[in-house]
Amino acid sequence: MPLFELRELHNFFLALIPIFVAIDVIAILPIFLSMTEGLAADEKKIIVRQSVITAFIVSICFLAIGKFIFGALGITVSDFKIAGGIVLLVLAINDLLFPEKRRMFEGSSIGVVPLGMPLIVGPGVLTTIIILVDTYGYLPTLFSIIINLFIVWITFIRSNTIVNMLGENGAKASAKVMSIFLAAIAVMMIRRGIFELISSQ
Repeated sequence: MPLFELRELHNFFLALIPIFVAIDVIAILPIFLSMTEGLAADEKKIIVRQSVITAFIVSICFLAIGKFIFGALGITVSDFKIAGGIVLLVLAINDLLFPEKRRMFEGSSIGVVPLGMPLIVGPGVLTTIIILVDTYGYLPTLFSIIINLFIVWITFIRSNTIVNMLGENGAKASAKVMSIFLAAIAVMMIRRGIFELISSQ
């Protein structure tokens, strides 16, 4: 396998994990179940499709024009790493200490809002995407988004089975672990942003 392909594959796996952690599908799962409780299977499938398509469109738009917006505003990627890392850290701490207050919304088109955005793709995921683009490139980040949204789709479709397997306590424990990983990634982003700012002076 050529060195270029190996590097791209390596970058893909490095980009895959932060997006997976930022989405935290296990923590979203109980919210999805509560919002779709009592709905027919066909209605649930429509909501799942709406949510994943919405998340994909928002992610791709941010992937495509995020850096251009930064350039227009005079924001560097280092600035965004620090600010985004702080946002991720706050979100992670909030999820660890106050899980019952995790971004709960109501609305008629729940597949679009709040499931598609901001539950699947919120500030944390958008922050992660723009940083991964700068670190690993567009293609690895794009493929990572697609794979992670496929994981979300499978999880929502098989939601009842997964919850029965994990149990209520298992789902809560998994969500806590994801929040801890998210906090660690946030600290890494802040650290890299600070080092890059210092080295550029």
